[in-house]
Amino acid sequence: MSEEARVDESQRGNATSKVLSVLDALGDNRRFADLVSATGLPKSSVHRILQDLVRGGFCTVDDAGGYLPGPKLMGLAGRVFGRHDALAGAAPALEQLRSRTGATVHLAQLAGDEAVYVRKLEASKPYRMASRVGMSIPLHCTAIGKALLAGMPRREAVEIVARAGQPARTPHTRTTPEALEADLDLTTERGWALDDEENEIGVVCVGAAVRDATGRVTAAVSVSQLLGDLEEMPPGVAGPLVAETAREVSNSMGWS
Repeated sequence: MSEEARVDESQRGNATSKVLSVLDALGDNRRFADLVSATGLPKSSVHRILQDLVRGGFCTVDDAGGYLPGPKLMGLAGRVFGRHDALAGAAPALEQLRSRTGATVHLAQLAGDEAVYVRKLEASKPYRMASRVGMSIPLHCTAIGKALLAGMPRREAVEIVARAGQPARTPHTRTTPEALEADLDLTTERGWALDDEENEIGVVCVGAAVRDATGRVTAAVSVSQLLGDLEEMPPGVAGPLVAETAREVSNSMGWS
């Protein structure tokens, strides 16, 4: 290898290590100053890398000017989680839930201010839900999201919703903090969350939170159905089954 080629390869390796350093720091830091401190890189380098990550969808900027992992990064994480993660022991409980409800079953993990699907079991129906493993979903208008919000300390939930906002996905979406908080209270009371066409017209979902070995809410289980299927499996019947499955998955992760 020529000297020129060795120098070029060294420069590429150095640039790659800088990008990886910033990506790693994004896991624990949002403020630009904290990212600079965590990486030890010059401000100009961190700023340039962040702008490239934002343009590529690997990073996003919140209303306060902080940096968050973007949809591309979350999708990649979701696909990896789908193959190798602490929820691997959830498979039997999820299969049983699909069998008992006849509905599409999802398992998602909390990822920043969103959730990412890491498992999907299709129902034996003539239709398929548009969801996919690696897909990010909002928290304020989905059964999985509301189960996650209700299961965490309320102050943490309020902060997440304030950052992410409550955009209307359908006419049924709860777009005010007061309406969402009342829904979270009801979710806590009955043990499962309901998405009544709040994220997608014609689709109803129920979800329940999963806790890890420390008791922290890190994931949630849901079943999704079209309106026409609710007569045979209404939310009031599916909800307790989902909550039971969530407890089984939590137990498989070491929580009791």
